[in-house]
Amino acid sequence: MDIDIENIEDLKNSDSALVNTPLPEKKVDEHGRAYATGKRKNAVARVWLKPGSGIIKINGKISDDYFARPVLRMLINQPLVAAERVDQFDVTCSVTGGGLSGQAGAIRHGISKCLVNFEPEVKKTLKPGGFLTRDSRVVERKKYGRAKARRSYQFSKR
Repeated sequence: MDIDIENIEDLKNSDSALVNTPLPEKKVDEHGRAYATGKRKNAVARVWLKPGSGIIKINGKISDDYFARPVLRMLINQPLVAAERVDQFDVTCSVTGGGLSGQAGAIRHGISKCLVNFEPEVKKTLKPGGFLTRDSRVVERKKYGRAKARRSYQFSKR
């Protein structure tokens, strides 16, 4: 399958990169679980995924008890909905660091990577949705001579 690519437009229009990319191999431990680490801001989530009834446990609590806001619960379910595997897997994770929003993003990232480790063909649906990309935005540090990272002190002429 040789495709002549002469300029950047030919590269954008060709689907050869998606077709020729080999799928990763299935990575499952002796208990039949897939493992992955997800990260977002300062939060780190260790996620285990195994076939089951769709229960999501976070630090020993069910997801409805851990995340009170429905937006965060929807966020952690997004990779399962995109892969059409909502009630097929049990998810167990331990998450540390950051706030609730960062922790939900870390769990989402970890679940996505776990799904690819368990079923490599799911990568074709998760990759275009941006679920496998680590969101690298973090809080900017405070600089000296400033009130915050960019905010300067109030100016007074007198």
